[in-house]
Amino acid sequence: MDWLQTLFISTDSVAHIVLLYAIVISVGIGLGRIKIGGISLGVTFVLFAGILAGHLGFTGTTNVLTFIQDFGLILFVYCIGLQVGPGFFESMKEGGIKLNLMASSIILLNVICCIGLFYLVFFDGSLSHRDNSMNLAMMVGVLCGAVTNTPGLGAATEACSQIFGSDAPSIANGYACAYPLGVVGIILATIAIRYICHVSLQKEQDQIEKERAENPHVKPHKMTLEAMNKSLSGRTLMQIKQFLARDFVVSRILQDGHVSIPNRDTIIHEGDKMFLVCAEDDAEAIKAFIGPEAEVEWADQDMPFVSKHVLVTQPSMNGKTFGSLHFSSVYGVNVTRIRRGDLNLYADRNLRMQVGDKIVVVGPEDAVDRVANKMGNSVKSLDHPNLAAIFIGIFVGIIFGSIPFVIPGVPTPVKLGLAGGPLIVAILIGRFGYKMKLVSYTTTSANLMLREIGLVLFLASVGIKAGATFVDTVIAGDGLTYVWCGFLITVLPILIVGTIARLRYKLNYFTLMGLIAGSNTDPPALAFANQTASNDAPAVGYSTVYPLSMFLRILTAQLIILFLCVM
Repeated sequence: MDWLQTLFISTDSVAHIVLLYAIVISVGIGLGRIKIGGISLGVTFVLFAGILAGHLGFTGTTNVLTFIQDFGLILFVYCIGLQVGPGFFESMKEGGIKLNLMASSIILLNVICCIGLFYLVFFDGSLSHRDNSMNLAMMVGVLCGAVTNTPGLGAATEACSQIFGSDAPSIANGYACAYPLGVVGIILATIAIRYICHVSLQKEQDQIEKERAENPHVKPHKMTLEAMNKSLSGRTLMQIKQFLARDFVVSRILQDGHVSIPNRDTIIHEGDKMFLVCAEDDAEAIKAFIGPEAEVEWADQDMPFVSKHVLVTQPSMNGKTFGSLHFSSVYGVNVTRIRRGDLNLYADRNLRMQVGDKIVVVGPEDAVDRVANKMGNSVKSLDHPNLAAIFIGIFVGIIFGSIPFVIPGVPTPVKLGLAGGPLIVAILIGRFGYKMKLVSYTTTSANLMLREIGLVLFLASVGIKAGATFVDTVIAGDGLTYVWCGFLITVLPILIVGTIARLRYKLNYFTLMGLIAGSNTDPPALAFANQTASNDAPAVGYSTVYPLSMFLRILTAQLIILFLCVM
């Protein structure tokens, strides 16, 4: 049985490394599914499984562990960047500014609490600057655990390697101490705000129902109108649109008993009936100008029309505006609506298509089929992730993250590193990749798979490396102090900002729950919020602040070490 003993003991063996990671990841994921009080630690339990393995002496060569750790981190943060990229800049528009400012305030207070507790509890004037810097780095690990942000831990770990080199402290130990109460503390603070502010869940639900309405600027509205305005007679559709200053799409028109597909040059006559799609808030103005609604059985008319959902899978279509494709004049069809993710959008001529969009095309069947061929309409092609775009982005991100930035007063050049560089590049590619002919689309399942693989590789590596010193650091050292410091870092900012948001700005409690979960990038807190609410307000609040919060969490964890722990 020597071969079996060698398999588990020989750290130079590739089989040993693969076996070690397989055991740590599978055990960690399995234990992470166990719920206590309805709360589980999820995939983060892989870190604790790695710590246990490292403590028991199961490890590998440092270079191999470091490579797997860094590669997992790059893959993880890059996929996060691709996920949040399309919504990152949109989340900063008018509707999300207030929520993002509140989320940013929570993040800022987290950082202030972290640094404040360091000076109150750990700073010692008799210690060398290096020792105090290491203590602050450990507090950054506590900060990442307190706000349940694993990407921040990755960025901070990589920054520690820049500053301390081979003597970098195992900040994952601080993270491990603070994380469990971080998950619980976020939920407890959310509940506390409910009682502090005397919130009635039923009243909050009633308020949501009164205000609930999809954005009228993008929600499509369909109607059949009869042209009764005499001044329209003899005018083209384009002239009517320009005069009305409202955008709409006429997919079918009934003239002299015959149905046809109109285009911009189609002349309108009094009594014509047209099937029209517009933005919901434009419907009344268009109806008042053109004429009243009419009843027409379009399916019974003499020209066979079909309405099909066409999937945009052709890379050359990525980033093109609907107006530039001239669907009505060139193809004899009209595009009336777009399904993008979970959203139904009106097909505005200035809206840019993205690979993965599902468009509604109306017209003769042969013409619709030509448009489908033009768009790609191949579900199979979307099943394959665009690996070239992913690794091109990673390549550029690593180069960008390696550029040293010299800041006056800071003796060591600052780098974005293996976390910050790929993250920023991924966000930019996710939003503007079409301008460089890069198709960054991946299915949700593909993105999640790559992201989770990167995460578990990173967590397992960090845990295995930290396991050897975990007992000395946590049990014999400052472990309990890290726990209560982390709890304060978790709850104080939420209580302060949450109470102000509720009492001063009258933010709906369900939206506030999503905001708190999103600002801490904490899925368990979102799950709790969704269970509490019978609406999607928590999910809306979460998704509005998540992109910026994730970016700031990663950036701030890195900057604290790069600026305050400089040797």
